[in-house]
Amino acid sequence: MKVKTNPFDILNIRRVKFCPPNFDKVNLQKTYNIEAVLSEWIEDNLTGRYFLGENITIGKDDSIQPVTTVGFESEKEMSFFMLACPHLKYTR
Repeated sequence: MKVKTNPFDILNIRRVKFCPPNFDKVNLQKTYNIEAVLSEWIEDNLTGRYFLGENITIGKDDSIQPVTTVGFESEKEMSFFMLACPHLKYTR
């Protein structure tokens, strides 16, 4: 079995520390341990750069809501993530 080397992994720059404005992003409801399982799924199934972190947003009743923000440099990876990640059913 051939293993492909990903340069982002070698340089440890695959998961970025902030979400650049050009990334496609989605806010997900924060649930227990969702960040760890999403990070593991992204590392195993995708190859591009991504952001995953905590954020806040304003709810419908003007309250502050904690959310998990996921962003991808490639819109193709965002589409695949939204369609294929089984953990998203726990964030609705």
